Amino acid sequence: MLDPTKLQDWQIAEESEKSMRPVSRLAAEWGILENELLPYGHYLGKVDYAQVLERLKNESDGMYIDVTAITPTPLGEGKSTTTIGLVQGLAKRKGNVSGAIRQPSGGPTFNIKGSAAGGGLSQCIPLTPFSLGLTGDIDCVTNAHNLAMVALTARLQHEANNTDEFLAKRKLPRLNIDPNNIPMRWAMDFCAQSLRDIIIGLGGKTDGYMMRSGFAISVSSEVMAILAVFTSLRDLRERIGRIVVAYDRQGNPVTTHDLEVDGAMTAWLVRASNPNLLQTIEGQPVMVHAGPFANIAVGQSSIVADRVALKLSDYHVTESGFGADIGFEKFWNIKCRVSGLKPNCAVIVATVRALKMHGGGPTVKPGKPLDAAYTQPNPVLVEQGAANLVAHIETVKQSSIIPVVCINHFSTDSEEEISIVKREAERAGARVAVSRHWLLGGEGALELADAVIDACQEKNDFKLLYESSLPLTSRIEKIARQVYGADGVSYTPEAKAKAEAIEADASKSDFATCMVKTHLSLSHDPNLKGRPSGWVLPIRDILTYNGARFVVPVAGDIKLMPGTSSDPAFRRIDVDVETGKVKGLF
Repeated sequence: MLDPTKLQDWQIAEESEKSMRPVSRLAAEWGILENELLPYGHYLGKVDYAQVLERLKNESDGMYIDVTAITPTPLGEGKSTTTIGLVQGLAKRKGNVSGAIRQPSGGPTFNIKGSAAGGGLSQCIPLTPFSLGLTGDIDCVTNAHNLAMVALTARLQHEANNTDEFLAKRKLPRLNIDPNNIPMRWAMDFCAQSLRDIIIGLGGKTDGYMMRSGFAISVSSEVMAILAVFTSLRDLRERIGRIVVAYDRQGNPVTTHDLEVDGAMTAWLVRASNPNLLQTIEGQPVMVHAGPFANIAVGQSSIVADRVALKLSDYHVTESGFGADIGFEKFWNIKCRVSGLKPNCAVIVATVRALKMHGGGPTVKPGKPLDAAYTQPNPVLVEQGAANLVAHIETVKQSSIIPVVCINHFSTDSEEEISIVKREAERAGARVAVSRHWLLGGEGALELADAVIDACQEKNDFKLLYESSLPLTSRIEKIARQVYGADGVSYTPEAKAKAEAIEADASKSDFATCMVKTHLSLSHDPNLKGRPSGWVLPIRDILTYNGARFVVPVAGDIKLMPGTSSDPAFRRIDVDVETGKVKGLF
């Protein structure tokens, strides 16, 4: 067996890939027919979700398990690793098991967090294509999004430089777009803080329309949100056509349909609409579809990926982004609402390291050595930080699901520290398991697998946090108080005006509420650790995603374009010029 304590993740992946099953064999053994698999080389493929769902429409679903976490350190607590490890562990007990994770963004892959393929002996492979573009889904999202901006800026230029007669000959109605009221920006799949706020169109009249603009990271795009929640090609096409790109001078929305670009945008997305099929190191199928960043996006693996997997598997494990306050909350109140799927179990990943941080431990910084408080036993910090874990358990329990706490075991964890986590989790009403999947793969996840199987046998009366009919401000208040633990909500004048306009618009009454908030705290302030009290959630803006049918309240000082750190991962990624193999990915 490979030893994760002596090898880096990319080295483990490279060795494991030597015994990978061809994707055709992987698909066939899972129950996918030859005509339903769209191969991309020997070890990658896409699954024609429409054909599979039509063929299996009368089959019952398997058990549905969501993986979430406590509030993480900036290093992450191994949620993707746990998702893969649980799939491997369940497969040793039940056989027919699958997973679904999100496609990594180039932003974190080349910045701090790495590619999110898992780690140690619980990884999704092949690692290099997984990390570097896969089958092109994020490129398709980026291109579709930017095509809308191309259509908009070209229209602005042509309307500014030409007469009504000229436009009429080309069957272009004058849209009278307000250049100062354009909520949509350009998209790029990197962390590029210098592009957040820019001026475009400098030069002469043939060089575009001069205006203020900017970039957001591709995975925060409304197009990516649609990819996560669409249910059919018809649904995808209709949602794309409803995207609001800008407003005219009377304040009316200008959509992609108005710009006659919605069909072309959808054409970019047809390929991307089919989920990708990869495998764990131990050979179980893993669907990879839609993007990360539950703090600034919906952050869920796609509905169609989960639907396909549930028809083919006895147990299907899907991943939600970051902690239960944002990842699970969006899985619970957005994804399950749209899909109609009901989960059987939710796993909350916890680490002793993160609990120490929440208990008052020193600041954890990527690229910096951990303080001795994290590498030596410190039961006092663990006990003080357990309040954060309890808060996430209580959030999951509000959905009427009995949670399973996975203590993702690190070699520096002491038995006393582990026993404290177990005690506090059980007191809060959760099952608890210690998992050593990073070190041992599926064998190390058997205790977790058994706890999950046990939880899935218990019937639950799954319920949403709020009805769609609840007014927007009441929904925000409910999420803030019952999930984040806030004392209330405050609004900037701009956000308040937008909230009132949305509440007065009956066409938006059923829009899902997709909060934008830091993942590093239960609050809006990343510096407030543990379980903060005595604070108010400040809403500074509210975005409307007409195609995704999301209302997006923005809390605190958070950006839709992250920044690249001073010690980014790209400094350690290279290519072996003799073999062409990529090294340094993690």
